[in-house]
Amino acid sequence: MNQERRDRLGDAAIVVLAEAGSRGLTHRAVDAAADVPLGTTKNYFPTREALLRASTERIIELYAAIPRPAPVDRAGLAVLLRTLLEHVEGPGRVRVLALLELQREATRTPWLAAPLDAFAAADFVYFEHVQRSAGLSVTPQRAAAVTLALHAALPQLVGDGPATLAAAGLDDLDGFVNGLLDTVYGAERGGR
Repeated sequence: MNQERRDRLGDAAIVVLAEAGSRGLTHRAVDAAADVPLGTTKNYFPTREALLRASTERIIELYAAIPRPAPVDRAGLAVLLRTLLEHVEGPGRVRVLALLELQREATRTPWLAAPLDAFAAADFVYFEHVQRSAGLSVTPQRAAAVTLALHAALPQLVGDGPATLAAAGLDDLDGFVNGLLDTVYGAERGGR
């Protein structure tokens, strides 16, 4: 199979998931979003299960391709976290919406939970690693608290409700990130 076409269909499936939800993920909808002849998606992914699996694999692949350098200090970690959250508000918005749809679908489709679980677990490992590389006094609980706060921010950021963003402190990403690190690790000595 043509890998470029397969990736294009996967990208289109992500757009469909973001715009129409998992119930709207059909072969025809993906054909239309990818601007390919009717039946193309079905040729690559013959069943809805295959289409869901391909969407999940593609979204995980796209997340893995996001550059995430390891910070060397707390200020670098704050910049990294803010940049990741800004990405959610911008070019990553469609992927986050699609991922949230896939997570919802996994509650009804048990086989889908395994790859999403592995993906989320890897995120906890990654964020513990970057907190450690920034020189923070990391414990598993502290690392998990930061990661959970970041994960909880995602639906709020894509929801873009001004009152909710303000209530959560997400209307000021620098303040949110630095406040999170201060809460979990204590205020930085000597100020920022």
